[in-house]
Amino acid sequence: MLVTSKEMLEKARREHYAVPAMNTQGGNYDIIWAICRAAEEMHSPAILAHYVATGAYSGDDWSVEVCKWCANKVSVPIAIHLDHGDSFDICMKSLKNGFTSLMIDGSTKPIEENARLTNEVIKVAKCFDVPVEAEIGELLRLDEAGAQMENKNVANPEQVRQFLNLCQPDSLAIGIGNAHGYYKGEPDIKLEVLEEVRKFTDIPFVLHGCTGMREDIIKEAIKLGVAKINFGTEIRYKYVEHYEEALKTNHQGHSWKLSQLANDALTEDIKKIIRLAGSEGKAEKIKAIKIKSQGKIKFRRKYK
Repeated sequence: MLVTSKEMLEKARREHYAVPAMNTQGGNYDIIWAICRAAEEMHSPAILAHYVATGAYSGDDWSVEVCKWCANKVSVPIAIHLDHGDSFDICMKSLKNGFTSLMIDGSTKPIEENARLTNEVIKVAKCFDVPVEAEIGELLRLDEAGAQMENKNVANPEQVRQFLNLCQPDSLAIGIGNAHGYYKGEPDIKLEVLEEVRKFTDIPFVLHGCTGMREDIIKEAIKLGVAKINFGTEIRYKYVEHYEEALKTNHQGHSWKLSQLANDALTEDIKKIIRLAGSEGKAEKIKAIKIKSQGKIKFRRKYK
C-alpha cells in the first residue's frame, strides 16, 4: 500500500530499526517489483527511491507510475521517495507527479541558504502531508574503483544544530564520511557525529551510501537513531549480475524469462538488506495514510 515515509521513519527511530530505501533505476519494473515482493514476504515497510538522473531514459513520470502500481499490489507500507532533489523546481515536479516523500539536498550550499531552500520545499510539501528529508555535510563521491573524487567535509554537530534552528525537516541525512559508490578500503565513518547530534534532537537520521559499508557500522548507526538506510550501487550491480546469469540459461529469447530470473534473485538480495535494517515484521503496526491529491499544484515562484 502506498503511504508517506513520515510515520514509518518516526516509528523506526523510536523502536531502533531502519527502513530500507533502495534506488529503482529510473522505473525499472524488475527492481521495483523485487523490492515490493521482498517487503511483502518479510512483512517490512520499504521505500522506493528515485534519483532524477536515472530517469533520463524512462522519464520521472513513468518511474513514479510503476512505483505506484507495484506499491498498490502489496499490503505492506511502501513510500515513493525523491532522492537528492537539488532544487525547488525538481521537488515541486516530483510532488506533482505523486511522490510521497521528498529529499531536498542543499548540502553544497552554505547553511543559511541550505535552510532557506529546505524551508521553501517544506512549506509546499506540508500542504499535502508529504514529508521532507534534508541533508547537511555533502557526501563523498567515489569513482568506479572506489577512489575519492572530491574532498568533502564531515558535518560539524554545531553546524547541524544551527541548521535545525533554521528549519525543521522530517528527517535528516548527515555527512559522516559516507559516500555514493563502492568504497576502496575501509571507509572512515564518524559515528561520533551522530552521537553528538542525538543529544539535542530526536529527528530521524538517514544514512546514505550503505553499499559496501560494514554491517556492524550500519547496525550501530541504527542504534544512534538512523531510521532509513539507503542502497543504490549494490542494487544496480546485483541486478545486472543476475541478468547476466539469466542470459546463460535456456531463455529462448524470451525477455520476460530473463526479467523473472533476475527479479527472483534480486528479491533474495533485498531480503538480506531488510534483515540488516531490522525491519522484518514491522509492517503490521504502521497505519495506512490517505495521500492527498497533488495533481492541482500550481507553480507560483521559483527558488534561485
